[in-house]
Amino acid sequence: MTSGELIFLVWNDLVGLSRTRGLPVGEYERRKAHGLGWALAGQAMTPFEDIAENPWGPMDEGRQIPDDATRQRLLLRPEHPPLHLVLCNSLNPDGSPWECCTRSFLAAALDDLKAETGLDLHIAYENEFALYGEELRWAAPFSLDAVRRVAPFADLCVAALIDAELGLETFEPEYGVGQFEVTNGPVAGLAGADRVVLIREVVREAARQSGLRATFSPKPAPGAVGNGCHLHLSLWDEDGNAAAYDADAPGELSTVAASFCAGVQRHVAALCALTAPSPISYLRLGPHHWSCGYDIVGVQNREAAVRICPSPAADPKDRGEAFNIEIRFTDATASPYLAIGAVVRAGLQGVRDELPCPRLVDGEPDDLSEDERGALGISRLPTSLDEALDALGQDETVKGWFTPTMVEAYTALKRHEVRLYTESRPQHMCERYMQAY
Repeated sequence: MTSGELIFLVWNDLVGLSRTRGLPVGEYERRKAHGLGWALAGQAMTPFEDIAENPWGPMDEGRQIPDDATRQRLLLRPEHPPLHLVLCNSLNPDGSPWECCTRSFLAAALDDLKAETGLDLHIAYENEFALYGEELRWAAPFSLDAVRRVAPFADLCVAALIDAELGLETFEPEYGVGQFEVTNGPVAGLAGADRVVLIREVVREAARQSGLRATFSPKPAPGAVGNGCHLHLSLWDEDGNAAAYDADAPGELSTVAASFCAGVQRHVAALCALTAPSPISYLRLGPHHWSCGYDIVGVQNREAAVRICPSPAADPKDRGEAFNIEIRFTDATASPYLAIGAVVRAGLQGVRDELPCPRLVDGEPDDLSEDERGALGISRLPTSLDEALDALGQDETVKGWFTPTMVEAYTALKRHEVRLYTESRPQHMCERYMQAY
């Protein structure tokens, strides 16, 4: 009997969702060189049923071209079809990267970082998500009980992540009801973002096959604990040496890492439009949430937008290799390719401009007076997606990383999401985002 197995060609779009077209697996080899067509206007889809105003017409089409190196075939349970997918680049008909391809945007940013500094970027993520379903009940936060109640799902998910070789490091309970976190280890370059896309889909698939749903939404409900998606970065030279660490420097940040962090800090308001890009993102971001509300850089400070993570190791070499920079103002409504690419561009601009090490702030900035924050040069992050989009529109450097068409399409799409949010109720929109992500 002919197999009905499908392989899904997957691309991550401007709202951070995995869109797809499926092929009978026997057709893949014949089709993979030219991929499948996709209307460019599809990039203007919100996470829901809406399409925002966009610059494309009915004849504008790109190609979704699979990258064979990302292909995964995972059989989680024998009674379910395998999860068989491959990640794609969105290309023009002539084979060049499409200006709104998120994966190509990150690849170009990483190439420029390498060309100008000689450094590679290693990427790791903390992926927080919440399970929900009829049988899921409250358990004590961070407890063994919380994990054991979902043991069949947890075992299925962990086995699949290991089989997929996605660098699984931990699977752990979190603070919220049904909330868990999967962390993956660092990997160089584009593969770091690919891992995030694949991990999310594996977690969702394991939940579906366990009679549950998984959501990576930053706020499943207005009063719920938020899901973050913290990005960890480290810099490495061509000889495989850690390049971000300097034992004798403030915060142990090397000169290049200090300038990188300063570049991110300088553009953080505009970056929020790309890293925290939904209206409900700003129900999570804010002071005293351990998710950050100000543009500070700090060592081990979980209220910082950029947190310096030192190593516990005593040996200088080991300490340098574990040393990393955490970007805390991102969530899973962002495309990881756009989010990381924008952070890389901001950091690289800081290196170009030889920015000095940022002021390292201890404690919670919200506990300071406005005058004290002003004296320290501390600014509030945007408090809404509208504010973040305004900051993006005013930051000529950040806009310059994209074509005018991309800026137009992205801004229109995100303003559309803002209108949907303001015309509804927070509870209703949180539910919609929970179901979409």
